[in-house]
Amino acid sequence: MPALTFILPHWLYWAGLLIFPLIAAYLVRRQMRIEPHGRPSLFIAYLFWLTAGFIGIHRFYLRSPLGFAFIPVFLFIIYCNAELREVRDDTSRTFAAYEQAQRAAEIAKPDATNPTPEVTEEYRRAEADLQKSQVERDTAQAVTDSWYSRGRWAAIVLAIMLLADAAMLPGLVRRRAAHERAQPQPAAVVPPGVPAVAEPVVAEDPTLHFHSRATDWIEAINVRAGEFVAWWSLIAVFVYYYEVVARYIFNSPTNWVHESMFLMFGMQYMLSGAYAYREDQHVRVDVIYAKFSPRGKAIADIVTSVFFFIFIGTMFVTGIRFAGDAINNHEVSFTEWGIQYWPVKLMIPIGAALLLLQGIAKLLKDVLFVMRKGA
Repeated sequence: MPALTFILPHWLYWAGLLIFPLIAAYLVRRQMRIEPHGRPSLFIAYLFWLTAGFIGIHRFYLRSPLGFAFIPVFLFIIYCNAELREVRDDTSRTFAAYEQAQRAAEIAKPDATNPTPEVTEEYRRAEADLQKSQVERDTAQAVTDSWYSRGRWAAIVLAIMLLADAAMLPGLVRRRAAHERAQPQPAAVVPPGVPAVAEPVVAEDPTLHFHSRATDWIEAINVRAGEFVAWWSLIAVFVYYYEVVARYIFNSPTNWVHESMFLMFGMQYMLSGAYAYREDQHVRVDVIYAKFSPRGKAIADIVTSVFFFIFIGTMFVTGIRFAGDAINNHEVSFTEWGIQYWPVKLMIPIGAALLLLQGIAKLLKDVLFVMRKGA
């Protein structure tokens, strides 16, 4: 198989973080308007074809048994690549031995005028070693070329199968959707003993479902931000999937995949903190707090909020300094990818600002809750 030399451009990385969540949210909302929600989608079929068609996943998605035809071709490609890795050491060794024998033959070559028998005999041995090394090199190269050719032809066959399916997918999706429409849809049955709504946790925030106009406006911002960055986790699935395929099928490991993903998750951690706070999902020591009444919990949250605002204020001010230094110095990573760091550090003050807004909303709800005596 040929090597992959793709390196993710910086502009594509940043554009993907901005555009992908918008596209994903739109496609999900559109699919949810189709009843039933599990009906085959042409977009999803093509997505499976693009990302995992080489093992027939798009066919399995459409419940077509022809997907099994892709698996042996794909396994044969993996086998050819494994054999190439096995003979790589032998090929390198024989090439090095051949070059060394060439140098030895050049050094041992006698002068044109009256060579001694010893020099002639040494040159003869060097020539014999050179011929032997050449035979070993040619044999190793022939084995390498043979496995490379087999893997290449298998890849061509697989590509032809994928191109044929790309043309047939619209018809396959229509036929599958028509078949499912003709089938009766079973009614959803809730097993006995299973509650329809999950029980709340013992130490649940008493103001979790408390609403006011000002706090709802603030929380709407953090909900939008949390839902937006939540789609980034799906990007990681595709990117790490590409790394696995590139490493084990094309023998082309990357160094930008891991860096791009841990930077993305770091930004996601900062921007989703306010959403987690709004949903009462941060870690809390519940030993004493859980024993309070709802009004007592709200009072405890008001008293301890001072520590929250000290921490968030410090993080906001420090984050502005970090981001300012990164922007002024055009800071980039120390790896070969050289991605810009200033957008990553800019997420520190932005995430702190969102947390600060959510902290204000939480404090307002606690005060209103206490004043209304839990109404």
